[in-house]
Amino acid sequence: MVWLNTADQLYEKEDYHNALIYYQKVLNDTIALSQPVLPYEVQLTNRALSKKKKEMDSQLVTIEDYTNHQIAMCYKNTFDYKRAEEQFSKTYQTEGYPNDAYYYGNALKNNGKCEQAIEVFESFIRSSPESDSLVEVAKTQMRGCLFILNDSGAKTEAVVELADSTFNTGSTSFAVSYFNSEDKVMFTSARPGGVILDPEQQSEYLCDVYWAEKDNNTWKPAVNFGRPLNSAQHDAASSINNTNTIFYTRWSENRIHPKIYLARMMNGKFFEAYELDERVNVEGYSSQQPYISMDGKTLYFSSDRPGGEGGFDIWKIKLDEEGSFVGGPINLGPNVNSSANEVTPFFHEATSTLFFSSDGYNSIGGFDVFKSDCHPDTKIYSLPLNMGTPINSSFDDTYMIWDAKLESGFLSSDREICEFGHCYNIYEVRNSAIVISLDGYAYNMETDEILPNTNISIKDVTGEKANYQVSTDENGYYAIDINIGEMIFMKAQKENYFADAAVVNTESITQSTKLQQDFYLDPIPEDEIRLEGIEYDFDSDRLRPASKQILDTLYKLLELNDNLMVEMNSHTDYKGSDAYNLDLSKRRAQSCVNYLVQKGINKDRLKAIGYGEGSPTIWVDEQKNPILDAEGNKQVLTEKFIKTLSKSNQEKANQLNRRTAFKVVGEGFKVESE
Repeated sequence: MVWLNTADQLYEKEDYHNALIYYQKVLNDTIALSQPVLPYEVQLTNRALSKKKKEMDSQLVTIEDYTNHQIAMCYKNTFDYKRAEEQFSKTYQTEGYPNDAYYYGNALKNNGKCEQAIEVFESFIRSSPESDSLVEVAKTQMRGCLFILNDSGAKTEAVVELADSTFNTGSTSFAVSYFNSEDKVMFTSARPGGVILDPEQQSEYLCDVYWAEKDNNTWKPAVNFGRPLNSAQHDAASSINNTNTIFYTRWSENRIHPKIYLARMMNGKFFEAYELDERVNVEGYSSQQPYISMDGKTLYFSSDRPGGEGGFDIWKIKLDEEGSFVGGPINLGPNVNSSANEVTPFFHEATSTLFFSSDGYNSIGGFDVFKSDCHPDTKIYSLPLNMGTPINSSFDDTYMIWDAKLESGFLSSDREICEFGHCYNIYEVRNSAIVISLDGYAYNMETDEILPNTNISIKDVTGEKANYQVSTDENGYYAIDINIGEMIFMKAQKENYFADAAVVNTESITQSTKLQQDFYLDPIPEDEIRLEGIEYDFDSDRLRPASKQILDTLYKLLELNDNLMVEMNSHTDYKGSDAYNLDLSKRRAQSCVNYLVQKGINKDRLKAIGYGEGSPTIWVDEQKNPILDAEGNKQVLTEKFIKTLSKSNQEKANQLNRRTAFKVVGEGFKVESE
């Protein structure tokens, strides 16, 4: 029982590798294991729903059953999925360990045996109480199996290749991040020649931070940052801001509660690193895998600190120019974080997209890479999307980073066969060409009929690319290809129609996508268009503020329809002399023209016409529909007709005649060159 007690104590300390040695000794005291401790990365947490079982009820299980269970748990916690599957296959039907069925199904899934895993998950779900929260996790894992088996969207055209020996030397390598340019990177590796302080330490099993630079498209040998950035502990997962401040993870050899450290660099030399305060590192919990935004103003990290959604969550905290905290940490919320574990954040600035890894959602196996778009205005994240194979595998896939154009990047994964069962390697990823197709139709706004031969002009808002035009075909259809990272202004125009416009933004698109943009064009009426609410001071041509707001709307219409020439028409009622009414209406129409010219409309496109009382409008109801006479004819609001109405209706009729309107009188306007 001495070996069993020793094993349990090591397990309690989360030293699973050494605990495994002693559990194996319990089963066979002739076993003498001499394997060194592999520096597997701490990135999982035991959720409340699956707390480690430390007590053994001798009435339920034997010492042999208990020891086999603990061995299986050690394999699970060191991510050795192959051996975990073998061991849980012995224990998952053992009385006293019902949750081993879930762990067995999870190991099968992580080893790519999805069909068998589904059977085990289904059995576990049927046999477990509905209140067991692990049942919900099993359902999520089963959805991941179905995703990879049935969903064609689970595959991408990306190419994933094992990186060369610059990156993959020693027992493990992971966590690439850009080091001030895309041709210079930092990464973590455990290899010979690392920083040690004790001669008995083996640097090939101790994580250090390295950097490497590309020269003529070839990566030069990696360089250890050395002391004091690297220590005799595990130093890993680094990220740098734009003032040479590096944030990285450090943990001791017993792998308990990794913390995030900060080190400042000057002229290529580091000052002594220090542990970040409780706003990031909470005592008794783990914080790890920092990522600094491109502008250096936001630190993203993963932590199982209180206040999250469960397991490890992605958090962020604001930084000032010196890399010091501004305010407290913010959880990215349930759109990103689940009750499982979310780790290794990377925020792609050009597309406002967060890439991270999770063992929840519809994970193919182990940790999968997901992405979530962040709305630039609301800062709300979209629901995570699995990146699919080959980026993801049935093993752990983490630390996804991309270059600015999403053409290439790096990934860390343990998908290669490994002597120790869980060995991270670094992979280079080449994305397939991102094709964004845009199509749509042009319609008559009033009738929904298609509009063939509609001209669509396309303008790059940034001004970096030349403008161009396309036309709809005989079916009113158009189709174009556009580029990632563009914002384009589109305007559809057709003779005898008002234009329609749209803005299409591809800055947040991270994969080949088909977009649709339809246009609805209003027919230009032959009659004038009344501008409701235009008011003037009494017996004056001066526009009131409310009138200017209405003319601002007309200004936007004329700015969009820059090919149109219009008359600004002003009308009065019959009260007053004809000459006076004509003069007043001309002055009022000219006031409208002057305002629009002041706003920027070319004066040659505008003509002011005052009709006085000479062009009365028609009698309409509250819904602006014509009120017809007994013979079905529209009734013109002449003085004679108005005087046949009741007193209240006479005032309404006069108000209808007191109006300002505009009328399109020409198309195809062009500014004459000087």
